[in-house]
Amino acid sequence: MGNKLYVGNLNYSTESDSLHQLFSQYGEIVSVNVITDRETGRPRGFGFVEMASADAAQAAIAALDGTELDGRRLRVNEAQERSRPRF
Repeated sequence: MGNKLYVGNLNYSTESDSLHQLFSQYGEIVSVNVITDRETGRPRGFGFVEMASADAAQAAIAALDGTELDGRRLRVNEAQERSRPRF
């Protein structure tokens, strides 16, 4: 089990601070990153939270997957490694 979590279905107004506050209830947080569009700077509706331990990450998944934040039901699961594009 990894420590990096994917958080999907975010409201476009959700900021890193609110994710940090929500996830910190389940353990120490290493980083929070809400992904934005490179060209417009607008949030893309998902982000990543890195927890300090696998136990904290598992606790956050169990507690927060399907819960509501800013009017949207969160999808929380272990982040998958990004596949490299083939050229």
